[in-house]
Amino acid sequence: MATEETQQDTVVILTPMKDALRQLETYFEGLRSLTFPRSRTALGILESDSQDNTWERLLEEKDRLEREFAALRLVKRDFGFHLPAELPRWDARVQVARRSVLAKSRNHLLFHALRDEKWVLWLDSDVSEYPDDIVERLLATGKEVVQPNCVYDYGGQSFDLNAWRDQGRFHLHDLKAEGDLVRLDSVGGTMLLVRADRHRDGLVFPAFPYGLRNPAIRTNNYWLGELETEGLGIMAADMGVECWGMPNLEIRHHRF
Repeated sequence: MATEETQQDTVVILTPMKDALRQLETYFEGLRSLTFPRSRTALGILESDSQDNTWERLLEEKDRLEREFAALRLVKRDFGFHLPAELPRWDARVQVARRSVLAKSRNHLLFHALRDEKWVLWLDSDVSEYPDDIVERLLATGKEVVQPNCVYDYGGQSFDLNAWRDQGRFHLHDLKAEGDLVRLDSVGGTMLLVRADRHRDGLVFPAFPYGLRNPAIRTNNYWLGELETEGLGIMAADMGVECWGMPNLEIRHHRF
């Protein structure tokens, strides 16, 4: 049952996109399936460096989304970054550059799209399936930074390995036995709910290795520190904000 506070909650769903054309229809369907009131839901989308027609398709959908939701904020920002054709995106040689650009795109979107909403829901365009009431379930935890468990297959291992604890030794699929809500040191960005005031306080996605003095960082990173969503988790701890995960609340990710 919704409390008086949650009945007044407003959310902006923020999605950075790049070459997302193949996932857009599923992305739109997911947004429209949500049971959280559209009158209290704004959308913010940043498209950058796409080599398909992602931006053009977003413009085609613009008028309809503006009618359906409280607001739509579309941002176009190219960073000039493209992976070498011969390297997969998880190749260690491109991680610092790739994750740095991801962090910049998230921060750029945050600064341009957040208005007076109480909550930010980060949602990647390649998340393919989630419960219709996912927003309400995340809000009901009462936590300021919380995420579900993103998987390829229900009951399987976590896809989003950026969410971890104990210097990366434990991911959400390792923590199911601890209960429905567990502490995390680092978070992922496939779906992540953040109290907007924490962003306003300075909680952002580091575009450079962050947290050298924090004992929670992984010691096997040659760049010594954490980037992007993992950096946000470490920064949250430095700000006195706890991060949480819901290992038994699963959402699905598109297969590449």
